[in-house]
Amino acid sequence: QVQLVESGGGSVQAGGSLRLSCAASGYAYNTMGWFRQAPGKEREGVARIYTRPGGTLYADSVKGRFTVSQDNAKKTMYLQMNSLKPEDTAMYYCAASVAWVFGFSPADFGYWGQGTQVTVSS
Repeated sequence: QVQLVESGGGSVQAGGSLRLSCAASGYAYNTMGWFRQAPGKEREGVARIYTRPGGTLYADSVKGRFTVSQDNAKKTMYLQMNSLKPEDTAMYYCAASVAWVFGFSPADFGYWGQGTQVTVSS
């Protein structure tokens, strides 16, 4: 059964930190990623990681503040978010693909979690 389950969202003040987790089951995914969607906006890619050997890519808006990592033994991907800004407020989704995905096109990711809300207040 394919399943991606996010956790770790919440409310934080600007400048604070949160760590999101995504527990994966089902297939041997080659690419996993984090996306976010704010009300009235399109879903955008935040970070993605190759499960083997772990190459990463970040959106310009989060470079230097967010770090994507994984624990293959636990089949879990993480997103450490530091120096959070109000504009980071969104629903954050975990996504996965059995293919090697280079960029952030949502259409390239066939599996999605249910999302976890992140709210950053000023």
